[in-house]
Amino acid sequence: MEEVIGAVEDHVNQMADLLQQFTAEFRSGLRPAYDNFIGFFHAIDWKEPWLQCLMSFHVILLLVILFSRKHTNFQMCLFLLALSGVYFAESINAILSRNWKSFATQNYFDRQGIFLSALWSGPLLMNAVLILIITLVSLCIQMVKWKKAELRHKARLARSKQE
Repeated sequence: MEEVIGAVEDHVNQMADLLQQFTAEFRSGLRPAYDNFIGFFHAIDWKEPWLQCLMSFHVILLLVILFSRKHTNFQMCLFLLALSGVYFAESINAILSRNWKSFATQNYFDRQGIFLSALWSGPLLMNAVLILIITLVSLCIQMVKWKKAELRHKARLARSKQE
């Protein structure tokens, strides 16, 4: 019995060592991505008025989405507007890269559109996903209500036939 307990303890220790090695490699592999992410956000001057307006726009849009969750048609309009904002992000990036001196202290708008993707398209996509989730939940609730009404109607018909 002691041999089995010793073998199990050895196995557990070996698994713990493997897990430690794996997590250490995983963290060291993620370190460059994390450093780039932190460097990206430290390179931005968050006190610029246009960036504060952009962030305020995203917060206001999120609040409008949350407060209008019962209005499906309005939500669909917001959904289409958010997706069209993402669709036109490349064009917006090109326009902003040509005219950045009129509103910013530095040119944030590179050819790849990384900045605009992170601060314009990313939040718009998140809002679009939120609208989609709200719509799907609303659809499920409506389907349950409809099915309950259908079952009540069938029960009423069955009762009226029996009488």
